[in-house]
Amino acid sequence: MALKRCDGQIMPNYADEHIYHIYNRGAHRSAIFRKRMHYQKCIELIGKYSIRYHVTLVAYCLMPNHYHMLARQEMGGSISRFLQTTFNSYVQYFNTLERHSGTLFQGPAKSKLIVSDAHLMRSLAYIHTNPVRASLVRSVRDWEYSDYASWAGDSDASFASKRLRASLIGNGVDYQEFVSRYLLTKTDSEDWEP
Repeated sequence: MALKRCDGQIMPNYADEHIYHIYNRGAHRSAIFRKRMHYQKCIELIGKYSIRYHVTLVAYCLMPNHYHMLARQEMGGSISRFLQTTFNSYVQYFNTLERHSGTLFQGPAKSKLIVSDAHLMRSLAYIHTNPVRASLVRSVRDWEYSDYASWAGDSDASFASKRLRASLIGNGVDYQEFVSRYLLTKTDSEDWEP
């Protein structure tokens, strides 16, 4: 991925109208979310800054010591600014609340360009099943810090990726079945072929 200099910082140069799998973890694999309110604050910040920086959040999952998201940069948007602002704000919030000092994240977020619909589907399943594979919950539905419920349901009118889901797989039930098949493979990879 190309890099660009912006306000004295070198930032990844994300392409408009492309989807990226973005992820990061806590420094020394430490927890970045210790309490329910931490998760809620981060979700709030993601929502706020995705609008400001013209980024469509396709999917996300926040885990105790890391996060995953699929994000699409809209025309004139900036995933780099979105990530920088969202997680700088979150770190300030976390450090103040927890009386923590120093770095919270291992480094800058990493990202992978999504290159096909099949890659997108595998990434969605990988992200949404993370809590089950980490033995945090027994069912994907039980993890409240992801948007799996939106992908698996039909009632969420604000679900931004509903058209994308319809074009990829159909409805929420179809997505639930797809994720169930993914879990049966016992894979821990985005490389799974359905």
